[in-house]
Amino acid sequence: MKTSKTITVGGEAVQPGETKLLKINIDRLPTGTLIDIPVYVFNAKKPGPTILVQAGLHGDEINGIEIVRRMLAEKRFKVKKGAVIAVPILNIFGFIHFSRDVPDGKDVNRSFPGTKTGSMASRIAYHYLTQIMHQIDYGIDLHTGGGQRHNFPQIRYTQEDVESLKLAEVFNAPISFSSKLIRGSFRNAAYRMGKPTVVFEAGESMRFDDSAILEGMQGILNVLKHFEMIPKTEPKYTERTGTIHMEHRKWLRAPTAGMFIPEVTNGSEVKKGQILGTITDTYAKHSKKIKAPFNGYLFCINHQAVVNQGDALFHIGAA
Repeated sequence: MKTSKTITVGGEAVQPGETKLLKINIDRLPTGTLIDIPVYVFNAKKPGPTILVQAGLHGDEINGIEIVRRMLAEKRFKVKKGAVIAVPILNIFGFIHFSRDVPDGKDVNRSFPGTKTGSMASRIAYHYLTQIMHQIDYGIDLHTGGGQRHNFPQIRYTQEDVESLKLAEVFNAPISFSSKLIRGSFRNAAYRMGKPTVVFEAGESMRFDDSAILEGMQGILNVLKHFEMIPKTEPKYTERTGTIHMEHRKWLRAPTAGMFIPEVTNGSEVKKGQILGTITDTYAKHSKKIKAPFNGYLFCINHQAVVNQGDALFHIGAA
């Protein structure tokens, strides 16, 4: 981390002072078309940490992809120290098919560390991990809510990893909290390799959310500035004094099936007993109010109009 280093991806080297677009060969479509993972490397002449910024681990989570694309377009990864490895789309197969998963139905983010001869998801995880992870010092993994669940911009870190907590604090998203490691996830694999990693969650799958995109861009700039890789974060995309750290969280689930009508704004502060939404039948005969169980903040709302009993509706947390 203290010395300038050469970064190698796909057998091609990026020397200190160089910027290159490289590719990791993964697989072919049934038509024979080769599928690669695009990897941008910005390697400064002066020594410093290597930061991985990745998106599209789930192919339908396009807010993260747009965060990386905008930062590439606006040349915000031109670092003076250290290096940035920027991956706009990790799961190319999922992106092509507007899907969270790869065509065989497996989730790449449940397939790490993967195997060289395994399923498509396992091979993507294996090649990515072996070619990228040993060269980085910190990771920023960009996601959105799954399905029609909309996540208010939030940063998640690993409780057992103090460095990931520090990274989350520097990122300074509107909301932050520790999240359990999931078996087979990228963050779990990174933790086992001693690579502090945070997950930024914002917005909803297959739908752009400009405020969420700007929050992600600002958070990345905050990290680069903290490590003195860039001289300034201006022009700033967002500003705030600090993050709201959630110590306690709870999913509120549908007590019955029906049509779901939220009555609050995502990210808002709520009071115990406040009505958050209503579930009603199609005949206007029966309805059920969903109330806040404690004072706190909403940071995820399900936008599914028709729900079944037990479906997750709201994620609420208390500082």
